[in-house]
Parts: sequence; C-alpha cells; structure tokens
Amino acid sequence: MSALPVETTETTQSTGSVTTAASGIPASYAVPAPLVAALTRRLVTGPRPEVRPCITPLTGAVLHELPLSTRADVQVAIDHARSAQRAWARLPIAQRATIILRVHDLVLDRQVQLLDLMQLESGKTRLQAFEEIADIALVARHYGRAGAAHLATKRIWGAYPVLTQAETVRQPYGVVGIVSPWNYPFTLPIGDTIPALLAGNAVVLRPDPQTTLTALFGAQILHDAGVPDGVLQVVSGEGPTVGQAVVELADYVCYTGSTEVGRAIAQTAARRLVPSSLELGGKNTLYVRADADLRRTVPGAIRASFGSAGQLCIHAERIVLHESIADAFLAAFVPAVAAMRIGPALEYGDDMGTLVSQRQLDRVQAHVADAVAKGAQVLVGGRARPDLGPFFHEPTVLAGVTADMACRDEETFGPVVSVYRVGSDEEAIALANDTAYGLNASIWSRDVRTARALARRIRTGTVNINDGYAASWGASGAPMGGMGQSGLGRRHGAEGITKYTESQTIAAQHLAPIAPFGGLDDRRFAAALTGGLKLLRRLGLR
Repeated sequence: MSALPVETTETTQSTGSVTTAASGIPASYAVPAPLVAALTRRLVTGPRPEVRPCITPLTGAVLHELPLSTRADVQVAIDHARSAQRAWARLPIAQRATIILRVHDLVLDRQVQLLDLMQLESGKTRLQAFEEIADIALVARHYGRAGAAHLATKRIWGAYPVLTQAETVRQPYGVVGIVSPWNYPFTLPIGDTIPALLAGNAVVLRPDPQTTLTALFGAQILHDAGVPDGVLQVVSGEGPTVGQAVVELADYVCYTGSTEVGRAIAQTAARRLVPSSLELGGKNTLYVRADADLRRTVPGAIRASFGSAGQLCIHAERIVLHESIADAFLAAFVPAVAAMRIGPALEYGDDMGTLVSQRQLDRVQAHVADAVAKGAQVLVGGRARPDLGPFFHEPTVLAGVTADMACRDEETFGPVVSVYRVGSDEEAIALANDTAYGLNASIWSRDVRTARALARRIRTGTVNINDGYAASWGASGAPMGGMGQSGLGRRHGAEGITKYTESQTIAAQHLAPIAPFGGLDDRRFAAALTGGLKLLRRLGLR
C-alpha cells in the first residue's frame, strides 16, 4: 500500500469559522473519504463486512463508517501474522531497530493529520493529542536505541567455572495480541506494538472501534517505516467479540482497559497457559505537602486532574492537601479551574475537550449527583455543557467526599477531582494507599529528598514528584504499570520489551561431566565437589 497523503501545514480554523460539510458537521471536522478508504484497507475483514457508524464526540455527528471484522477474520489475521513472523524474527535486531527509528521521524513529520484524527475520534484538545505524538517518538527512539541491549544474550556462570558455559537468550512468543482502548488512541496501540515488533513478534492489533482510524494511521506509519506486509495485522470490532477472539488466539495478550474486563482476560489467558500484561484502572492521589510551591502546584494539579477530560488512567482523582496550605491552595485552584477554556476546536488553545460518549457523561453525572445528594459540596463546575457539544462536562472539584459516596473509591474516569485535608505526611500516605488500585501517584514538595522517601511508601507502580504523571510516563526507559487491582506487568523500559519474549538457557559442558569421572566413585566425587563449592564461596564467585 502506498504512503498516505500528508498535510504539512497546521490547521487554524475553529468551529465558528468554517463551512458545513454534507454530513452536517463543520468541514474541518470531517475525515476526507480518500483517507478513510486508504486507512480501512489495512483492516482484515471479509469481502462484504458489516459496518459501524462512528461519531465524533466533538459534535455527535457521524464521522465515518467502520468495516467490522469477524472471529473468522481474526483467525485469518493470526494465521497471516504467524506466517510472516518467522521471516521477521530472522532479521538481525539491528535491522528491526532501524525500522523502529524511522517511526520516530515519520510520526513527527505527519503529525498534522494525526492530530486531526485523534481529536476527531477522541475529543481531546490538540495539545493533549500532541502528548501522544511526543510519546510515540520517545518510545520509538528508546527502543530503537536500547532495545537490542535489553534483549542481548546474557553469559551466565555454570556449575563448573569455565568448563560449564551457559547463556540466556530471548525468543519471541510468536503472535502478540494487543487489545487497546479509546482514551489514548495512538499512544496505547502503537506504543505497545513497537517493542513487540522489535522483539521479533508479529502483532494482531484490535483498537477500540471509536478510535480505529488513529490506530490504522499508526499502522500505516509502521508499514512505511519498513515493517513487512503481514507482520502487523489490524482487526476491528467490539471487545466481547473481536477483542475476545484476539485474546483466545494470540500467543501473548497485552490489554489496557477496565479492571473488570482485565480479570476476565487474565482468566482466559491462564486457562490457555498464555502470558498476559494488563494495565487497568486507577484511583490516583496527588498530595500537596506543607512546603509545596503553590505557584507551580496549582497549574500542575489542573493538568493532572483534567488532562484528556479526566479520561486517563493515571490522572489524579484525589487531591490531598496538608491542612496548613489547604485554604491557600484552594483559593488559587478553584478560580483557575473555573477559568479553564473548554471547547471543540481543532487548534491549539483549549485546556480541556469533551468526554468521548454518552456512557462516559452518564457516569460522571452519576458520580457528581450521588456525592451531592450525600452531602458533598461542589466547589466549581458540576454541570454538563450541551452548548459546547453533546458530551462536554465542566471540570469539577468536590469537597466533603465520604466513604459512602461512589466517587470516593470508584474510578470516575472523567473531569472530577475530590479534595481532602490531612494533618501530616503519615495521613496523606495512608489515604493514598486506601484504595484497591495502585497505578500512579503525585507528590508536590520543595524537599525532593523527603518526597522520594514518601514515594517509596505509596503502593503504586509510578510516583511523580512535582508533576502529575508526565514525568514517569515520559521516562520511556523506566517501567510503568500497576500494583493491586491496577494490573499485571509493565510497559516501557527493559520490562516493556522482555515481556514479549521467553527466556531460554543454553548451556554447554566441556571436558569433564557434572558427574563422577576419572575413576572417582560417588563418595569421592561428592567430597571433591564439596571442597570445590567451598572454595568458590571463599573466592566470592557467584
């Protein structure tokens, strides 16, 4: 398939200044039909597939029609991927890494079309969509440069030094099945695909139907970078059908989504004795210590709480304030939240976009209504904004949240944050750990050394100091994942690529066997080996 046409100039039009397309939505809010056709040709579907209308959450209008795969199509994709994987795995890793490094450049060069697609499909702001562009560039660069070292053969001491020569090598699983959600439509499917491919696997990817075009754009970039035909297959459809088929047929399963679905996927994988990695929900805490710089903390807390309209598994849903600075923080934070720019523009400038669907809006409204009915106070926000679009909701700050309110312990996954007051670091750590989840946390303090010590006591996979989530997420060489009900396994870093491989030990024995030899009987052999083991211990050898 030839490369897609690429726009090279940034879009500057807003909803109020463009004409209306035949579909009834602004012209700049439509995906060109040739682009839809080019992208959907990459899907594995039958000759006359069922189609699903996909809307843009910015306006609620139909954006395009998505051809859907069937379980039989998933089987075809798995078979083609397995066939292509053998030749791909035989390529030297340096050659695969060169391809991955090309992805870095292509993503940056093609960002304008990609930003449009992400905004149209997910409803996030342009700057928050750009976070995904930057993220994939970072991931491609990290694995393109460091992936070979992560997968390098390791030489191991054997039973007899020198005479026993052992090594551990990494073997790809074969076909990795990736089931990804809608909230980060480029970062999650493509960011997980890159290390899986570099490790020598083929990939069958099932992106969420809401954001399949964005994932297909990423698949096209991988193809144009040099990934051979067949090595990356993309299927489309709902999770309970097509996603489940991927889980039941792949050699390794990578899933990002809800904890409830993650448990079911883990059970399916376990029955098949197939490994899996799962990044699931979160109920993340942002703690503002007594010594925090509030001029820096307030805008950071806004980003942490309302990034991607709160539809981000690592965003803050709890803000814990040391009582000595609580009033000062809220005096600055609440007006700053009220002043946030909310809108659907396909241009830079808005602070927050829309929720992705009526289902998400219903959940947010239900959590706010439940909290208010049980005595919580709305400090700012609290209302839907149908004047902006069908699923917009104001960024909302709640106080007085108690344990009998749904938003206290359940993941809201929307632009709602609750504030709590504590009298000490000990209380803050206890509250941060008072959840079944363990994904991300944030500490704001001028004393970074003390903050690091506190971070080690929080049971989350990542902790950020003086940042909400970008510091740890953007450290592509460091692992990221969840504890507790937030999942299993890690992405990024060495663990983010070695998880896609099986370790294999190959050991060669030279000259003498690990058994009686040279006329030694069993007793003398055991005595000689005892003496040798004691000597090795005294010499400090492993």
